[in-house]
Amino acid sequence: MSLPPLVEPVDALDEDERARTARHTALAGFGELGQRRLAAAHVAVVGAGGLGSAVVLALAAAGVGTLTIIDDDDVEASNLQRQVMHRRGDVGTPKVDSAVRVAGDLSPRTVVHARKAWLSADNARELLVGADVVIDGTDTFETREAVASACEDLGVPLVWGVIQEFYAQATVFWSEPPAGIPAVRLADLYPPESVGEVPTCEQVGVLGALCLQVGAILATETIKLVTGIGDPLLGRVLVIDALRGRTDEVALRAGAPVHDPRAHAAAIAHIDLAAALAAQADGATLLDVREPHETALGVLPGARTIPLADILADPARAGAGPVVVVCKVGARALRAARALEQAGIEASVLTGGMDAWDVSSLPRTAG
Repeated sequence: MSLPPLVEPVDALDEDERARTARHTALAGFGELGQRRLAAAHVAVVGAGGLGSAVVLALAAAGVGTLTIIDDDDVEASNLQRQVMHRRGDVGTPKVDSAVRVAGDLSPRTVVHARKAWLSADNARELLVGADVVIDGTDTFETREAVASACEDLGVPLVWGVIQEFYAQATVFWSEPPAGIPAVRLADLYPPESVGEVPTCEQVGVLGALCLQVGAILATETIKLVTGIGDPLLGRVLVIDALRGRTDEVALRAGAPVHDPRAHAAAIAHIDLAAALAAQADGATLLDVREPHETALGVLPGARTIPLADILADPARAGAGPVVVVCKVGARALRAARALEQAGIEASVLTGGMDAWDVSSLPRTAG
C-alpha cells in the first residue's frame, strides 16, 4: 500500500547531481521526480553508530538534501567493527564529524547538520523539529522512548530499527499517518510495562555485518516514505534472524501481539540465585557459558564451565539435565537454554546473570 509522498520536489537537479543519481532516475516509478523529492527532504538520524553509519552512507549517496545527525559520543576503536562511517583516524573525535565528512565525499549537495548532543525527553522535540522523517538507530530504550514521544508530538514518521547479537527488528511508527491509515506507535510494539533491563551491545555483542543490512533497510524505508513509492513497513515488523538466514514479517496494529526475534526463549524459566543453588542441591547442573577469560575470574561453586559456542555446537555436553545456565547478564544463557530445550534437556536461566547478584559471600571457584 503506497502512501502519498512526504515532500514536494525541488524544481530541478543540476547537471552534476543528475549524472550522479542517474541509476535512480532510471528506475521505473521513481524517475527524476522521485530524485527531486529526495533532494528536498530533511531526514534526522538519531545515533551515528552501527545503524546510523549505514543510514548516513545510504541516504547521502541517495541524494537526500538535508541530514541532521544527532550523537554525543566520540569514536572508539571498538566501534570500527560495525560503524563503517568511521575510520581509524577518527578515534577520539566526535562521531557526528564523520557524518559531515562522508556525506560531503558522497554527495556534495547534501547539507549535514551535526548535533553533538545527548538526546533526552527534555530536548528531543527541539532536536527533531523540522525533519520530514526521523530514523532511530540508538541502543538504549530510554532514548528510543524519547525519540518516539517527540515524533508522536510532531506527527512525523519514525523509521525504527534495533539489533542485538544476531537478531534485528525494523518497522515504521507514525502517530499521524494519512487519512484512513491507523496510527502505529512504539507502545504498540513494546508496551512501557513490558520493557525490562535490556542488555547492551557491549555486554552481549552484535554482528557487525547485520548493522549494514538493517541500516540499508531503514534507509530504504525512508526513501519510500519521502518519494511515495512502494509499501512502507507501517503496521508491519520485519524480523531478522541472521544465524538462520530468516526474514519474517509480523503484522502490527494497536493491541496486536508481536513476535520478538528471541520470543521463543521467553518460555524458558528464569530463576533467582537462591532457586538456582537450591536446584543444584537437588541434582541440577549449574552451567556457566561465559568465555574462559571470564570464568577465570571465578564461577559459582560447583558450576561446570562450557563456552556458549561449544554448547550450541553440542548441547549434549551439558549432561542429562536439569540445567541452570549462567552467563554475565543473561542473554547468552538464554541462547544456551534454548539450544538445550531443543535437544530435549530441561533448562532454566539465572535471571540477570552473574552481574545481577551479590555473589561475594559465596565460595566462587576458578573456572
